[in-house]
Amino acid sequence: MGIEVRAYDPAWPIRFEEVAATLRSAFADGPEARVEHVGSTSVPGLAAKPVLDIDIIVAPEDVPAAVTALERIGYRHRGDLGVAGREAFYAPDTDPRRHVYVCAAGTLNVRNHLAVRDVLRRRDDLRDEYAAVKLALVADPTMDIDTYIAGKSDVLQKVLALADLTADELSQILSLNDPSR
Repeated sequence: MGIEVRAYDPAWPIRFEEVAATLRSAFADGPEARVEHVGSTSVPGLAAKPVLDIDIIVAPEDVPAAVTALERIGYRHRGDLGVAGREAFYAPDTDPRRHVYVCAAGTLNVRNHLAVRDVLRRRDDLRDEYAAVKLALVADPTMDIDTYIAGKSDVLQKVLALADLTADELSQILSLNDPSR
C-alpha cells in the first residue's frame, strides 16, 4: 500500500488542540511541558499525511516523569526508536491519528522539528516546493516510507538552511533522513 498525502485540512489544528488539551492536563501537576504541533499538519496550506505529529518538550531530567504522566492517561511507551532524547508512544485511540513524542528540550530532533515548521509557516514558496516534492513521491504507488523520507531530504535541507542550525547539524539531519548519503 502506498503512502497517503492529502491537501491541507483546516481541521488539523483543531484536532491538535483537542489532543493537546488532554496532554496538557496530564502535566498539570508537573513536570513542566510544552505541547507542540509539528510536522506537515502544523503548517497551514501544506499537503500532508493525515497524521498529527506532537512533540511534548520537557527538561532532559524530566523525561522519565513525562513518560509516566503519559502512561497514566493510556499512552503506551515504545522507547526511543533509535532517536536519542525522544521517547515515542502509541496513543490510546486512533482518532485523530497521531504520533506523540516526549522530547528532551534543546535536542537536535526538537530543534529540527520546530525549525521546519517555523520556516514553512513563514515561506509559502518553500511550503509549496515541499508539497510538490511530497506529492511527486507518493504518486508512485509502491513508495515505501524510507524512500519517501529520503526523497524529501534535499528540500528539507533548503528549509533548514534558513534556521539556526550549524553545518554539522544539517549533515546529521541529512544522514538520519537519508542514510545513503
